[in-house]
Amino acid sequence: MPRWLPRAVVLVLALIACFQLGSWAFHQLIGFLTNILIAFFLALAIEPAVARMAARGMRRGLATFLVFLAVFVATAGFLTLLGSMLAGQIVDMVEGFPHTLDSVIDSINRTFHTELSRLEIQDSMLHSDWLQKYVQNSASGVLDVSATVLGGLFKLLTIGLFSFYFAADGPRLRRALCSVLPPAKQSEVLRAWEIAVAKTGGYLYSRGLMALISGIAHYIVFVILDVPYAPALAVWVGLVSQFIPTIGTYLAGALPMLIAFTVNPWYALYVLGFVVIYQQFENYVLQPKLTSKTVDIHPAVAFGSVIAGTALLGAVGALIAIPAVATLQAFLGAYVKRYELTGAAAEEASGATPRRRVRLPRLR
Repeated sequence: MPRWLPRAVVLVLALIACFQLGSWAFHQLIGFLTNILIAFFLALAIEPAVARMAARGMRRGLATFLVFLAVFVATAGFLTLLGSMLAGQIVDMVEGFPHTLDSVIDSINRTFHTELSRLEIQDSMLHSDWLQKYVQNSASGVLDVSATVLGGLFKLLTIGLFSFYFAADGPRLRRALCSVLPPAKQSEVLRAWEIAVAKTGGYLYSRGLMALISGIAHYIVFVILDVPYAPALAVWVGLVSQFIPTIGTYLAGALPMLIAFTVNPWYALYVLGFVVIYQQFENYVLQPKLTSKTVDIHPAVAFGSVIAGTALLGAVGALIAIPAVATLQAFLGAYVKRYELTGAAAEEASGATPRRRVRLPRLR
């Protein structure tokens, strides 16, 4: 046996063991790494505001705290408006449920010539086996719901804490990162960092401005139609339609349509028509002007990036896909050299058919 064979076997086994250990550790820490990624993008998003306040003489820690406080107050206000709207709708539905059930039973009795009674239906439902099983399963699932809520709160706390540190200690973090790189690579890293900050912050602020415009426009329509909870619905439409990619518009328009349907069925059609018209105005007029200098990417590329981000990281990937692709596109645009098309290539790229010379036969 060669003398190097035992060492080679030991080395191969050690490499396999290290790979298995690294794979196990990565799968165990995937949730934590995802939270770190979200915190990093949040820190990039608020970096322009923090840097602007720090340039005026304010400490970065205090500036970051004020930005987080503003975000927290806005989020709490939105949840309060939405919670009051949902609570009011639930109370109205519970109070009107007996009347609705009576009208449904009367309609069934007239149509099918039956003699159903609401009291009999209620008594049969209360004594049914499936309802008792549902109550038992709900009681046993209270602990699972509580654990899920506590886990979500802990995840939000982790993301908020790391994003605060990333934003407050941004310059120190960049210096620490560049200190382990050679001088030739330090400028490249700083340039990529600046591009990421500009694109992520620009994406967030442009979406916020479009959400404000959308909320004001829909609020005016809701007030004209006398739809209840107009402020909460306007905030809902503005935020959901802008910050949930691809399906946000449909989710945002569904809730106002349901609320308007309870007032007048025609109002639901009016709301649907306005949502469709405003969406066209936003796609072809408002969005190109607001995002031309911040996140100017092709709609097909944006849609594909959202699909890829969802496949990789779920809802988190869908949210950070567009700023990540915009950053990559800007970085490639800064370093990839482009050449102007000339001659036949320019004609073919523009869609024009190049002229071909036709040789006529000679006459003898």
